[in-house]
Amino acid sequence: MRRLALLLSLWAGAAQADCRQALALGMDVSGSVDAQDYALQMQGLAAALEHPQVRAALLSRPALPVRLAVFEWSGPADQHLTLDWRAIDSAAALDAVARSLRDADRGPGDPSTALGSAMRYGEALLAQQPACWRRTLDLSGDGLSNTGPRPQDVRGALPRDVTVNALVIGLPERPGQVSPGLGQLTSYFRAYVIHGTDAFVETALGFEDFEASMVRKLLRELTDLPVSRGPATGPVREARADQ
Repeated sequence: MRRLALLLSLWAGAAQADCRQALALGMDVSGSVDAQDYALQMQGLAAALEHPQVRAALLSRPALPVRLAVFEWSGPADQHLTLDWRAIDSAAALDAVARSLRDADRGPGDPSTALGSAMRYGEALLAQQPACWRRTLDLSGDGLSNTGPRPQDVRGALPRDVTVNALVIGLPERPGQVSPGLGQLTSYFRAYVIHGTDAFVETALGFEDFEASMVRKLLRELTDLPVSRGPATGPVREARADQ
């Protein structure tokens, strides 16, 4: 009887849900990101959302849409909402999101890199979407955290049902600038940033590769999304660098 009651409860929760995934995307606008890089990021995200396969995945279940929000992050007190939560429940809604991202202007901010603060901001955004079956934070970044709370400390306090994925951008050598290599960055994000069941790190070889990498990441997230269950209730395995 208890098992039947639990199953009925889960079924009722799924039936009442009107969102299959909340997806918050955090774009790195720290000091290493110049105006051209910023444009490649925002234009690349817009183009990735319009990619035919991504578009089909987003619009596959309009009655149970994906909800999308986008923010910029840099220093500890510098997280700015670029796109508030939108339900992607029609082609017109998706087109409007892409236009908004293409027209976005970069906000002011500290040039430092506060990954832990970005994680906290993303968690707070996702908390606004408690009815979604899955809640995912995506962080794009091209550097190691150098200010604010340590990302590993923030990760340890995240809710178990929040997934954090990453898109790591390896930068080419630039005069007067020392950047970590793509391998070092990938290991760092795996060890200290990503969180949750099947969390992963996608990589981009510079901002010119951002669009293609974002397409791969979105397809992996959206096509892995369960289509017939409500919120996760079992234990969540945390992804780590050594797994």
